[in-house]
Amino acid sequence: MKLCFLVEENYRHDGMPIEVIRRLDAWGHHVDVLRPGGSLLRMTEVVSAGSHDAWVLKTVSGGPGLTLLEAAASAGMTTVNDARSIRGVRDKALAAAIGRSRGLPMPTTYAAARPELLAEIPESDYPLVVKPADGSSGRAVHLLASPDRLAALEPVLRGEGLLIAQPYVRNRGVDIKVYCVGDDFYATERRSPLHPDRPHRERRVALSREVAAIAAQVGAVYGLDLYGLDVLLGPDGPVVVDVNDFPSFRQVPDAASRVASAVLELARGGRPGEPPPLATVPVPVAAGDTL
Repeated sequence: MKLCFLVEENYRHDGMPIEVIRRLDAWGHHVDVLRPGGSLLRMTEVVSAGSHDAWVLKTVSGGPGLTLLEAAASAGMTTVNDARSIRGVRDKALAAAIGRSRGLPMPTTYAAARPELLAEIPESDYPLVVKPADGSSGRAVHLLASPDRLAALEPVLRGEGLLIAQPYVRNRGVDIKVYCVGDDFYATERRSPLHPDRPHRERRVALSREVAAIAAQVGAVYGLDLYGLDVLLGPDGPVVVDVNDFPSFRQVPDAASRVASAVLELARGGRPGEPPPLATVPVPVAAGDTL
């Protein structure tokens, strides 16, 4: 197969997707790599030939790669993930609106174009988590204990564009990261960026049926095939606080092969009867590890 990977500058030397590209090449597939952030693109011609079986995007939020992927999709090409689905989760305000309306367990979410507008949020919703609607990798995420902390934060938030704010979900300071590759789910738990003072070694864990069902529902709601979600185990049950397209797949066993196999299957249109070259290996369950 012939594939085109769009790789933003932040991921030029990253194991994901570089190892995926190497694996596909080792399997005999042709992979072209475009750097949307480091190349002059002749947009009127770059997708006109339609010579690739699929286009794959690994990009930062707000980067130029999504525009190119959308151009490929508009020309009728297969994209991984679906370009509209990526747009639906890149905007965290939009993602929250879509998710809540489709029954996902997500917190109440406010959106504000200017940080001073956050002062209108009721005090009863504090503590409050504030972050950019297009943020990624924990950038500019703040936990506010009370409204009187907002004024000091306004200069920091100004210039971040659209902001979202959500009531803090009480938890033990650990985020559950669920990775979804095709129909397989894997999870790790790691220290929350909101609690850097709490040491916690990142480790792979097993999923409960409840969290696995939520992860599957996320894929269906947003139309994603390769994705990740951040889950907090709150006092009222699991809560989805973030959804990411094409994440790092950290600690997923043989992640490069699994993701490469999924990309090939998606490029083929998900045709049955063509098993990927790697067999599924379940996540080991250790006593007391089930989430």
